[in-house]
Amino acid sequence: MNREVLFAKTLEEVRALAKEQGNCVSEEQVKDAFAALDLDNEQLQMVFDYLVKHKVGIGQPVDPDEYLTEEERDYLQDYLDEIAQLPSYTQGEKEACTISAMAGDMDAQNRLVEMYLPAVIDVAKLYAGQGVLLEDLIGEGNLALAFGTGMLGSLETPAEADGMLGKMIMDAMEEYIQEHAANEKADLKIADKVNKVTEKAKVLSEELHRKVTVQELAEETGMSVKYIEEAVRMSGFQIEYIE
Repeated sequence: MNREVLFAKTLEEVRALAKEQGNCVSEEQVKDAFAALDLDNEQLQMVFDYLVKHKVGIGQPVDPDEYLTEEERDYLQDYLDEIAQLPSYTQGEKEACTISAMAGDMDAQNRLVEMYLPAVIDVAKLYAGQGVLLEDLIGEGNLALAFGTGMLGSLETPAEADGMLGKMIMDAMEEYIQEHAANEKADLKIADKVNKVTEKAKVLSEELHRKVTVQELAEETGMSVKYIEEAVRMSGFQIEYIE
């Protein structure tokens, strides 16, 4: 395994460890994890900076509220006020409900969803500030929670429910963030392509004092006809300099 691959793998392992520990790792755990790579102090500091940027606490948990925007705080307060109207449950009631949910009781599964809604909020705040709305993160977490309560029958003991549901909620939010990032990257590529073709078409159109054809633009710029046609289509056929 080359150094770059090992570094990336180790970084993911540290983030996974942090997730298991309430999104927190110690300095020693980080240093031990990267010991095989023999990083110098500056490189280690870059690792610490990366972890903090991704809301992984070093030595102590980060305060996720610090990363929320004013709009997110307002939304969150309204949402908290809303779920505060739901019934409250004791730990004993939660365990009994979990056992019934494991047995396939739909009512118990629905009640369990209500019990875990505050946990979804806590997890969502940890993933805030990564280019997606807090509201969307909570929505994804709630969907994963509802799905997860229907899968509790696979567990051996009710004590495993917290870990299983928590992991499903986290995984759903991480997947949503990754999909959003991938979509944004794709959108940027589309925008770059459309802008490039538009600019070239504008220059040629001004030289010819008329709109240009796709074939003319391809011959003048060296771009393929397919590339130009894709850009025109992606623009919604709104590139005004092309016939």
